Amino acid sequence: MSQAVVILCPGQGAQSVGMGKSWFDAFPVARQTFAAADETLRELPGGAKLSDLCWNGPAEVLNRTDVSQPALYTTAVACFQSLVDRDGGVDLRAAAGLSLGEYTALHLAGAFSFADGLRLVALRGRLMQEAAEASKGGMVALIGADESQAQAVCDGAAAGDVLVCANFNAPGQIVLSGHAAACQRAVEVASTLGLRAAPLQVAGAFHSPLMAPAAAGLAKALEHVPFQPLAADVWSNVTGKPHDRVAVESVKKLLVEQLVNPVRWSQSCADLLATLKSTSTDGATLPKSWELAPGTVLKGLMRRIDRAWEVIAHDQANAA
Repeated sequence: MSQAVVILCPGQGAQSVGMGKSWFDAFPVARQTFAAADETLRELPGGAKLSDLCWNGPAEVLNRTDVSQPALYTTAVACFQSLVDRDGGVDLRAAAGLSLGEYTALHLAGAFSFADGLRLVALRGRLMQEAAEASKGGMVALIGADESQAQAVCDGAAAGDVLVCANFNAPGQIVLSGHAAACQRAVEVASTLGLRAAPLQVAGAFHSPLMAPAAAGLAKALEHVPFQPLAADVWSNVTGKPHDRVAVESVKKLLVEQLVNPVRWSQSCADLLATLKSTSTDGATLPKSWELAPGTVLKGLMRRIDRAWEVIAHDQANAA
């Protein structure tokens, strides 16, 4: 019998040179996934293959929004397919993904094909890169703040610019997003409120109104991508609740909204855990939770969200 699993899919920032190579070396199905990605995407910077950028970099190219997003999607899918092959199948009970990772989760739940998803995330990355370059924005991490304190920083630092809460990653870990000048002021305002703040090395003001042009472009593209009903619950970054499994137009709408609204990862994980407990026969025995490659970011966040919830990270094949 296939084991029941919950899948957590990483988002942008988890990428690193060498990602997915151990899975490629260990499992034929991972080799097939990377080969399919190379065949599907032929417009990457410098004409490089996606697999070559994943394994050999350079880091400054892999870290580009328009490269890291398809790279993360491909690596996570290759990891998942390898785990399915290793275990002779799995029973996917639920899935969630951080920002870009939501697309991975939706693909694994059957919303769209691997190729359609890859083209979508590649377009999403290009649109976000273009919007970032046009708006000159940034992001700032607040440590130790709750939502009301984070909003107070936004109110005190905006000064007519865009500055919003963009990521609720875990209790005490909130990211702000907006114009570069407002982000600089946010660091100073946070200090006056007794909070720690640090600018992030990102391309732009993601999950803020400054991504509106990218959202418009994504909405047009989604009109032409066939979506299927979901075979498992997938949590929405926007609502912190599961997507409607059969209302595929609602799923598309929320993916567009995700670009300009905060990612409620902490709330999503808390709701996912509560749902698992409520549907468990004894209220204690829960499905295994796997974080797909690359990285261990989500495992770290989960320690802050609910320390009792064990997440098994699969960054490397030999650690699986």
